[in-house]
Parts: sequence; C-alpha cells; structure tokens
Amino acid sequence: MDKVLEQIQKLGIVPVVKLDNIEDAIPLAKALTEGGLPCAEITFRTDAAEEAIRIIASEFPDMLVGAGTVLTTEQVDRAVNAGAKFIVSPGLNPRIVRYCVEKGIPITPGCSNPSDVEQAIELGLEVVKFFPAEAAGGLNMIKAMAAPYHKMKFMPTGGITEKNLLSYLDFPKIIACGGSWMVSEALIENKEFDKIKEITKDAVVKMLGFELRHIGINAQNETEADSIATVFQNLFGFTKKMGNASIFAGLGIEVMKTPYLGQHGHIAIATNYLDRAIYHLESCGISFDETTSKYDSANKRTAIYLKDEVAGYAVHLLQK
Repeated sequence: MDKVLEQIQKLGIVPVVKLDNIEDAIPLAKALTEGGLPCAEITFRTDAAEEAIRIIASEFPDMLVGAGTVLTTEQVDRAVNAGAKFIVSPGLNPRIVRYCVEKGIPITPGCSNPSDVEQAIELGLEVVKFFPAEAAGGLNMIKAMAAPYHKMKFMPTGGITEKNLLSYLDFPKIIACGGSWMVSEALIENKEFDKIKEITKDAVVKMLGFELRHIGINAQNETEADSIATVFQNLFGFTKKMGNASIFAGLGIEVMKTPYLGQHGHIAIATNYLDRAIYHLESCGISFDETTSKYDSANKRTAIYLKDEVAGYAVHLLQK
C-alpha cells in the first residue's frame, strides 16, 4: 500500500472539509492538529480550496492534506502543485485515475458497485473510496463486495458519524473513514474552532477506546504472588487463576511470580485498534519499547509497552 494511504490507515479518520473562506484555513488546520487528527481532505467544491491547501501545506508541513471532489486532470495538477498529498474523487473516472497513477499520486476514487471496483483493480488500485457510504448500502454492501475482491480495501465516506464509526472501522477491509461531523459547515462558518478541536479530540478518543484492563503487581516469587492473589480473593471474592508467569485475581489484578517491568508492576490499557493507538500516541511524543511487542498467530501485534514508567509502573497497551 502507498505510504500516504498507510498513514491514513493509522489515522483512522479523514476529516472532509468544505472551506469557503481562505482565512479559515489556518485556524481549522490548527484545531484538527491539536485535536489529534493532523489530516484533512479539502473538497474542490469552492474557489477557496486550492489556496487553502497551499496555506495548510505551507504552515503545517507535517499535516496530511489532500484534495477531494477532484473531477479533472487540471484540478489534479492544481491540487498537487498547491501541496495536496492525495487525491479523492466522488466517482471512478478512468482518465483521472490513470493520470494520477502514472504520476505516482495517491488517488482513491469513489466506487459503489462491483463494476467500479473491477475498474479500479484493472487500473492498479488497492484502495477505493466507498461513496456515498450509507446511501449505497453501508457496511453490509462493503462486506458483500469485499468477499470476491479480497485484496481491495475501502475508505467509506458519506453518512459516517461518531455513532457508526466503530462499526465500519472494525471491518478489516476498511482502512479509514471519511467524515465531516467534526468540521461541519456551520462550525466553520461560525468560527467555532475550539469546538472543532473538542469534537475532533472526542472522535479520536472514541475510536481508540482506551480502558483499564488490569493492574500488574510485582512479587518476588510464586509463593508471595499466591499470597497476594489470595488476599484479593478473600477480600473481594476475586477467583484466583494460575498462569505460567502470573496469578490473576479476578480480571483486574495480575500478580507476577517474579519481578517484571516497572518498579512496582505494570498497568494494562486495552484499545480498539492497537497500531492506531501507537501512531496517535507517538504523534504526542510518547515512545514505545519495540522489543516488548507481542504478536498472535497471524502476526498481528497484540501488546506493547511504553518506554517510560508512570509513577513506578510500566504501562502497556493491549489489543481488545
């Protein structure tokens, strides 16, 4: 997969933005970046789109800015020259797709039926936009189309909200969702950029779904570990469960048979999407210890520790 599309996959959400006024470009980009989504698909439906892309690409060089609703090759050139890193179109126009492919420009054209997908495959694409998502059959339609086209991945846009976001992202053939609920025309028109930042942050938090899974306590040996687990069992009725390296008391307390990471022990935080969580936390300056990564039989990462302790506890993320 193209590197830009890989980055979009890690972000999980692509804000789809309609800008009427160029002066809104910088405060909008700032709100999205601070909200945790340094990404925007600026639709070419307004006269301000091209210059807005140019301003954002210049002032926020690390932001992934693309052009949407691109209908001609001339618009492709204008968008790319302004700094767009990817192109999105509402439908599949073979001429535009071929033009972008030949120039090495990532493009996700809109597809809503098997014929569109077969054209996309013929043109060498690995990812298409499913549009308009909800009106075209939603997640059930994507699942039906994904069955015969097992290598094709989708980026649904149109009718995606905070209410149905997770149901889409849970399907592994979907790399990300495009949405405008955090950047609605009304919010931008009213200059409510603090609100945009807040809604964006809420969207990221909901997507990642962090929750405390268990607390790990370091014991010196198995005898001490069993003694500690027994205390929790006697106090609260937490059933002990013996493991190879630890003893659980209920689901929330893990006692290590020998000291492990962390001065006192560890804290396990579960997340909906581990790799996305790593990407978003790294963008906030958090570092991870790659040597602690664990993988399942399908070579999918299931756990990893942060490099730094918190209050004497190591912290690791778990895939739900």
